[in-house]
Amino acid sequence: MEKDFDSLPINKLIWKLGVPAMLAQLFNILYSIVDRIYIGHMRTNAKIALASIGICAPAFTAITGFASLIGVGGSALMSISIGEKNHKAAQQSLNNALILLAALSVTLTIILLCFKKPLLYLLGCSDAMYPTANAYFTIYSFGTAAVLCGTGLNRFIMGQGYARQGMFSIVLGAVINIAMDPFFIYVLNMGVVGAAIATVISQFCVLFYVLWVLSRKNMLIRLGLGQYSCRVCRKILRIGSMPFLIVVLDNMLIILLNAMLRKYGGVLGDQYISYAAVVQSVMVVAICPAEGLTNGCTTLFSYYYGSGNYKKILECFRGVLLYSGLYLGIITVVILFKPEWLVRLFLSDSAAIAQAVVFVQRYSLGFVFVSIQFAFVDGFTAMSMVKEAVPISFFRKGMYVISVLLLPMFFPLEYIFYASAISDCFGALFTLLLYFCCLKKRLAATMAQRTPAQIKL
Repeated sequence: MEKDFDSLPINKLIWKLGVPAMLAQLFNILYSIVDRIYIGHMRTNAKIALASIGICAPAFTAITGFASLIGVGGSALMSISIGEKNHKAAQQSLNNALILLAALSVTLTIILLCFKKPLLYLLGCSDAMYPTANAYFTIYSFGTAAVLCGTGLNRFIMGQGYARQGMFSIVLGAVINIAMDPFFIYVLNMGVVGAAIATVISQFCVLFYVLWVLSRKNMLIRLGLGQYSCRVCRKILRIGSMPFLIVVLDNMLIILLNAMLRKYGGVLGDQYISYAAVVQSVMVVAICPAEGLTNGCTTLFSYYYGSGNYKKILECFRGVLLYSGLYLGIITVVILFKPEWLVRLFLSDSAAIAQAVVFVQRYSLGFVFVSIQFAFVDGFTAMSMVKEAVPISFFRKGMYVISVLLLPMFFPLEYIFYASAISDCFGALFTLLLYFCCLKKRLAATMAQRTPAQIKL
């Protein structure tokens, strides 16, 4: 890792780390959408089942948020320490993260199982949805430990520059899930229960693989115990708080959207929520690979921050913006002109497909601008500059909330799906203004205090 980072050009490093992470993220989203694809094509009660899974999604996405809280925070701290050539501190970061993940796994499993009914209704569940949503939610909750520890610890594989191994762990789980879903859902006729069982099994397979990789002798920082420190835990939680808040707030935005659709949708509320589930699924398929690219490159930001290389950090920003923007530009064109390619993954009814296509097009108008958010939020977070990343993320989400609340008051309910495009465009503009007016100077000043000789303004 250290030799490559010190010698290879940034473009090659982005391809080496970012592309495998991008592919890994693409397979990772299959966890959340493959169940919807199979369920959406069931012959009976497909719409109710699809809406029920959509209702459960924010709670389970929140679990990955906790995994990011520890995984992103701990791996960033580890990569910074490696950049500083402090391998003892890097080892301490991994050891403390392992304990935090184990404790959270037990706590969250108990909470999810004890409070599942009020939580489901809080997420927008109706009486018609509850039996299906409850069955899916209960089984999925037993995989909490696998999701938390598998996803969280996988960050430490990628944080050491082993992008391919990190990618394979996610591909492994996705392939197992895809293979087992039709068997449980259709062959055994278990419906959503079968989908949940297949997902949990695949998640445990990922966990076992990640534990094996981190225990191998060729890893620079291996899985271990001891060297526990409250100070290190606080650092991990501080750095990881940004991606955690992003996931939590994104879930709250989904809940808000569902609540507004139910409030203004009347008897069509469940139907609108099922369309929203499709829109969210398409959004995940479209955007998450770009998010994976920036996540894969966070190791570069952390390492160069630790080594005090300001010039390399600026090159990372430019490279990530270029490649993620190029990808999102292409995917935006595809969605605007051929959205049915993705919508048909989740729906089979022609009338429903036609309606969902319109909503997806409206939702995706600002996708290309999300690359600006990803690059700067993930970059500053990876350098432990969380305070600088907060306003960038919160402004965009605030714009989304305002749009979701106001649009149904002045326009037909269908216009609520423009909220994402509005927040994406204004969020990107705000990010660029803030960076060039304030954040770039602050970054330069921070780096000058660490290693003044390496700063080239």
